[in-house]
Amino acid sequence: MQKERIYVCHTFYHVYVTCLKELNLPKEQQGKAALVLSRMSNNFGNLKERAEKSGLFEAVYWFDEKPFSFFDELTELKKDTGSLPGNLWNRIRFCRRLGDLEEPYVPVNFREYRDIYVFCDSDPIGYYLSRKKIRYHAVEDGLDCIRYYDTARYDNRGHFRLKAAMAALGLIFIQNGYGKYCIDMEVNSIEALDHPISKMREVSREGLVEKLSAEGRRTLIRLFIENRDDLEKTLQKAREEERPVSLILTEPLCRDLAMREKLFRDMIREYAGDGVILIKPHPRDVLDYRKLFPEYIVLDGAFPMEILNFVCADLGMEFERVVTVYTVPSSIHCAREKLYLGDEFMDRYEEPSLHRDAGSHSGQKIDTERKDIGDRRSAGERREG
Repeated sequence: MQKERIYVCHTFYHVYVTCLKELNLPKEQQGKAALVLSRMSNNFGNLKERAEKSGLFEAVYWFDEKPFSFFDELTELKKDTGSLPGNLWNRIRFCRRLGDLEEPYVPVNFREYRDIYVFCDSDPIGYYLSRKKIRYHAVEDGLDCIRYYDTARYDNRGHFRLKAAMAALGLIFIQNGYGKYCIDMEVNSIEALDHPISKMREVSREGLVEKLSAEGRRTLIRLFIENRDDLEKTLQKAREEERPVSLILTEPLCRDLAMREKLFRDMIREYAGDGVILIKPHPRDVLDYRKLFPEYIVLDGAFPMEILNFVCADLGMEFERVVTVYTVPSSIHCAREKLYLGDEFMDRYEEPSLHRDAGSHSGQKIDTERKDIGDRRSAGERREG
């Protein structure tokens, strides 16, 4: 008997969207999906156990997905041969071989599921499904992320139409709806995209949130926030004392951790204002904020920031200000003001060419910002020709 649905997630945000999709289904259809957590680029901590207890999933699996760099034999296939035909032939061989090499690490038989949803299919799972000719639904990696950084076009710059045609035939793999075995590509907003394609399907994230029941919101809080009581006590105290609360969203910016520390110290000093300062570390940010910023309240980084909307709603409060460099704060609604600092701020801390290839946005107050660039890289990007 064929199973219903399975989701492949690489980040906490992916799991959050998965939960939204499941909670929007009729009650009788809930609890029948499987969840796959890839540990390739993210430490999910004990989220697997909490997801198993949530009642939303019939099974939860770890996936020890391997990047292409794990396989030495693929290194030669990434080198520039000096000719377009040579590079394309290596590209064909690379896509096929990565799919084959990934197979021993895949934890489930995807052919058993009626619907397969894959977040960030630029990672090796996309190559595997394409190689095995398994049809799946792609889901955007971050909120409106293609609007600001179209990875499919950027990773395949140079002869893009030729490569897209080859992907449509199944000769090579390209993410975000271009692959032959991708049924469709789910995005938050088609209108926001510069280069929408026919496979793209709009599913508003805010629309999913608006349809949540009170119990659904509580389910999400329980699933994602372990120390909910501590967080609520902190926010409640700040509200009672009528002290403004500013939220700082960190990111894994600057490989030099000392420079990363300086960046966020400057951000707090220049933009956070007076009152209570809350720091929410990015899940992949390895800087020890509790040790380096003991004067501030450091939240657990292991939950998507959108959950703060539900916590603040329960307490009847909002943040005075949310400050970010590249992370999208548009989905945080419990804030009077949102500051997106962008490239001009980031230029002060590293060579501009290292971050400006993802788009150029000046520091400004906006309601729809861009996904965090972070330090995740797709399995096949930075290939020429």
